[in-house]
Amino acid sequence: ISGQVRRVTKAIRREMRRRAAVEPVIGHLKDDHRMRRNHLKGRDGDRINAVLAAAGYNFSLLRRWLAELLRGLLWILCRHLSQPHLA
Repeated sequence: ISGQVRRVTKAIRREMRRRAAVEPVIGHLKDDHRMRRNHLKGRDGDRINAVLAAAGYNFSLLRRWLAELLRGLLWILCRHLSQPHLA
């Protein structure tokens, strides 16, 4: 909790660090993928919105990984096709 004067337990401190690490990622995802406004109602809607943001983030990571894999496979294929074949 911001500006808290009393002692902060280790568990609260850990949760604050975790929240500080996660919130910017969710903020960027929501901004990049037109999820600024939460159209879902209540606490469940907030939770669903966070899960959808996380799913979008994971899909973008998966897409980047697959692009790298395809690039590597194409590089291997091109290298193999450019070598003269020994008969």
